Amino acid sequence: MFSTLNSIRFLCLTLLLTLVVSCLSRSEAAEKPNFVFIIADDCTFRDIGCYGGQAKTPNIDKLATEGMRFTHCFQTAPMCSPTRHNIYTGQYPVQTGAYPNHTQTYRNIKNITHYLPELGYRVALSGKKHIGPQDLFQFEYSGKNNNPDEQVIDELFADSAKTKTPFCLFACSNEPHSPWNKGDASVYPPASVQLPPYIADTPVVRDLFSKYLAEVTYYDQQVGNILKLLKDHKLEDNTLVIVVSEQGNSFPFAKWTCYDSGLQSAMIVRWPSKVKSNSVSAAMVDYSDVTPTFVEAAGGVPAQGIQGKSLLPVLFQKTDQHKEFVYGVMTTKGIINGTDAYPIRSIRSRDYKLILNLNHEATFTNACTKSKEFQSMVAAAEAGDEQAKRLVDKYMHRPRLEYYDVQKDPMELTNLAGRKVYASEIKKLEEQLHAWMKSQGDEGMETELAANSHIQRKKKQRKK
Repeated sequence: MFSTLNSIRFLCLTLLLTLVVSCLSRSEAAEKPNFVFIIADDCTFRDIGCYGGQAKTPNIDKLATEGMRFTHCFQTAPMCSPTRHNIYTGQYPVQTGAYPNHTQTYRNIKNITHYLPELGYRVALSGKKHIGPQDLFQFEYSGKNNNPDEQVIDELFADSAKTKTPFCLFACSNEPHSPWNKGDASVYPPASVQLPPYIADTPVVRDLFSKYLAEVTYYDQQVGNILKLLKDHKLEDNTLVIVVSEQGNSFPFAKWTCYDSGLQSAMIVRWPSKVKSNSVSAAMVDYSDVTPTFVEAAGGVPAQGIQGKSLLPVLFQKTDQHKEFVYGVMTTKGIINGTDAYPIRSIRSRDYKLILNLNHEATFTNACTKSKEFQSMVAAAEAGDEQAKRLVDKYMHRPRLEYYDVQKDPMELTNLAGRKVYASEIKKLEEQLHAWMKSQGDEGMETELAANSHIQRKKKQRKK
């Protein structure tokens, strides 16, 4: 009798402990944060309202009041495909093989779809892909015309709210990528548009810049719609949201260049009760930091191969320092109308930017130099417009080395490379840049010429 009673008690205690552990496990699972990363396509960060821009972006501006706005966020390559591989792998472009545009990583490179599912997450991508090999990037894919599918996103949020399954969503817009044909351009009369000083003033440029600004506003509406879905499903309190602008627009001196207008990005992070509202961080961060941030926030440990650093200490305001330098890699091989081989590398500290044009004897070309806006600048130059002539020449013909004081000259208009007073600082930055290139296996021109060779070999194997 006594033995039977003890057995019953032991069984009850076991069941109770099992129930407690089960409840704790569910509680821990419920506490795992969701992640929503929203990215534009060819949007210069300076054009967004809360970054001082003239585009009307009320949703992004409001988000900035609810979280942290980064003033020194960068990407490593000023083109779509390398940027997206950089985000998802947490590694720099040459290291992964994805440094030209229209590219893919080496097959041994892991990405966020390997890391987060191990921590219990659904990982989805809705909108623009531009990544490969696609079988290595095992997202739940959706999208319409290279834009996020809000109906599918709604279903993802609804299902996750119901099942308490944490998710990571990358909502990848195609806006404001050209052609600029979305949004209401009448809000931005061409005559009233303020052009950046590195673009020549022509009627064509003004007209297209007006349309571009309208599409920035269109992107802002997409951001607002996705944030509303989060709210509708009561998910916003437990969701870390990041909104970024990607590389600069396709006007001259932005996309396809290593100037700040090509490499610097907006980044706004909201995480209720975790990230202080209406806060600003000047920490130097880059896109490789996204994946390790999500992994650590999910309760994991970033894998050894990840080169980025988790942003959590910055987000929690434990530090206002993150990286001393950020780097840039531009590869013309494989881009539309690109120079056969024109590798550009850059290094930026908080105060200075050094750019190396490793084949500066060649003429720099890309899709921009064939565009209507650039051709209108060429026509203006030929008609005697001195500003247009100077800017066209500066864009297509570069010196070996460019050096800018980005605090005093944020638009990088005055190259200080020839001034002896800066010789010592230039030498230090150039040595640091070469050391970083070596760490990445980047041999400059040789690396440029080998771009996408891992894809070509695969194509040859298929033919056999």
